[in-house]
Amino acid sequence: MNARPTNVSITMPPDQVTGVHADFVSAWHTQDVFVLDFAAVVGPGRPGEGPEGQPVTQVDAQVIARVKLPPSQVFEVMKALEQQLSAWEAETGRRPQPRG
Repeated sequence: MNARPTNVSITMPPDQVTGVHADFVSAWHTQDVFVLDFAAVVGPGRPGEGPEGQPVTQVDAQVIARVKLPPSQVFEVMKALEQQLSAWEAETGRRPQPRG
């Protein structure tokens, strides 16, 4: 017996339409969930020292959104991000440069 396709209708609350800006995302997981912590830088960088005494730029950031995903959705998110990144690269002619 074939399962019927599911059609999801998504709505967005008016107070979330503008979205929030994130400078980076940290990803981690447990046995049951993948977690994406989106963070924004909250001040200028300042000179600091790394764990082995090397000079670093210390930057403070604050998590502005935590998104928890079931493992079954992670591959779908990765595919969607790849598709959107490819479209962005084609539209802008640019390739994002890794930080660090």
